[in-house]
Amino acid sequence: MHRSPASLIGIGLRQPHAQALLTQRPALGFVEVHSENFFAEGGSAIQALLDVRAHYPVSLHGVGLSLGSASGLDEPHLERLARLVEQIDPVRVSDHASFARAQPASPTSPGAVHASDLLPLAFTPASQDALVANIQRVQDRLRRPILIENLSAYMAYEDDQIPEVEFLIQTCRRAGCQLLLDLNNLVVNGLNRARRLHWQDSPGSEPDRERATYQARAEALDVVWSMPPGMVGQIHLAGFRWPAQPDQLVIDDHSQRVSPAVWDAYDMALNHLGEVPTLMEWDVDLPPLAVLLDEARLAAEVIAQSRGEPDMMDFDE
Repeated sequence: MHRSPASLIGIGLRQPHAQALLTQRPALGFVEVHSENFFAEGGSAIQALLDVRAHYPVSLHGVGLSLGSASGLDEPHLERLARLVEQIDPVRVSDHASFARAQPASPTSPGAVHASDLLPLAFTPASQDALVANIQRVQDRLRRPILIENLSAYMAYEDDQIPEVEFLIQTCRRAGCQLLLDLNNLVVNGLNRARRLHWQDSPGSEPDRERATYQARAEALDVVWSMPPGMVGQIHLAGFRWPAQPDQLVIDDHSQRVSPAVWDAYDMALNHLGEVPTLMEWDVDLPPLAVLLDEARLAAEVIAQSRGEPDMMDFDE
């Protein structure tokens, strides 16, 4: 028997929406929070999360494990995550296939250096070895498999040797984890590749958005079709911001509604990968909760349409 479409859809829960969520109790399948926001011992934040956990499954999504770091994991960070996992018993735990932590080359430098961003990995065998080892260390400590998310990356490396999709598939197989497939990140990366190619030919001019979007959508669909069914444990949907200037990058800031290109990729993902738990992300310029619920309704309708069912979804009851 199929689960209802609504039961497969979640929203990213941010503090301004917590009380409204508990008051309205929309028919969501789960909510997702950033793990690091709840590392403090005690206090109102963790109590609010426990209140939500009494009514909804919770997915923990991290930004600080630095899974791709060649200098290893930050053990205190991992211990705080382990304590949170024990408290919440989340339905899923995830972080990014990226790094943000490095050990200085000088032996006199104090401790590791932490970046304030999710930095992309070089797609090389050595980078993959480090990523796999760190994922396995996390899974051993948490006593559960985790999910790793593909990145929206604004740079690449000259020594990249492995196509990104192959790198991710190999990593998941070797580490025994699953992929959190962020479809918006795929589209953003494709848009920026299209824009860079345009700048090479016509510096300073605005790339044609329709053409760039067509190319980005095609690239995203290629990745979706390359993914083995069963490897993707969750999907992220979000919106991006177009740049103000012709020579700027498209930014994955989760500040807009989901774009048509991402919805197309989502429809294709459902056809190829099956029905995967799906999260609506919105992190910047937060709208009222009703807007997130409307995005969740649209996602549930895509699932219903893929089944050939009526698209009558209501998250308000």
